[in-house]
Amino acid sequence: MKRIMTFGAVLLWSTIAFAQDHTITVASTTSTEQSGLFGYLLPLFSKASGIDVKVVAVGTGQALDIGRRGDADVVFVHDRPAEDKFMSEGHGVKRFDVMYNDFVIVGPKSDPAKIAGGKDVAEALRKIAAAKAPFISRGDKSGTHAAELRLWKEAGVDLGAGKDGWYREIGQGMGPALNMASSSNAYLLSDRGTWLSFKNRGELALLTEGDKRLFNQYGVMLVNPAKHSNVKAQDGQAFIDWLISPRGQEAIAGYKVGGEQLFFPNASH
Repeated sequence: MKRIMTFGAVLLWSTIAFAQDHTITVASTTSTEQSGLFGYLLPLFSKASGIDVKVVAVGTGQALDIGRRGDADVVFVHDRPAEDKFMSEGHGVKRFDVMYNDFVIVGPKSDPAKIAGGKDVAEALRKIAAAKAPFISRGDKSGTHAAELRLWKEAGVDLGAGKDGWYREIGQGMGPALNMASSSNAYLLSDRGTWLSFKNRGELALLTEGDKRLFNQYGVMLVNPAKHSNVKAQDGQAFIDWLISPRGQEAIAGYKVGGEQLFFPNASH
């Protein structure tokens, strides 16, 4: 009788444990992780929902590929053309705007390219290229990298000539790229959120900001469970619904570093 009761207790415990296993995987960008946003948001969501969130923080291109493979339940990224392609291929259920911030150009306070105080990002990049001043590129197919390449193209700069000298691709996330720029006194395109959270600035300063072309929109998508049966659609959608709800939007607006707001909610429904 004791053995039967023990077996029953184990079976009951297993059933309860399984029923309580509410954990989703979110493939997202290094900027949402390294800015500290997720460290602030996710405990609020988990407390409200009982759902735990595991974040895989990589570049947007890699995050979308993780979604394509069905190795995440939700993707939360910032490269609209790549997001639209992901949706058109049927990998996502629906895309929602969540929040925005902007990109900035940071560089050494000595500013050899003389870009400080300017708002025209294309002009700033042309000056950097003309001065052959060191520039660190993430080179990782992230949303920030994609934005950087679009901006160089708009500036009319052929990067091919710079890749053996002043222009250096490192294939890493925003934090390591900032560290590299800091240690080598180089210019860099950063999202504002990670820049504001970055402590190891050395001689780096914010030099160019305010151009409308530096706008940085974030979107979220549930990975299509019709393509991947392992996707936790109900819990994943609960996370998305919370992000775009008034409560989630207020939480995003409430995240600040040094009194400065890093992300600005603008959810679409």
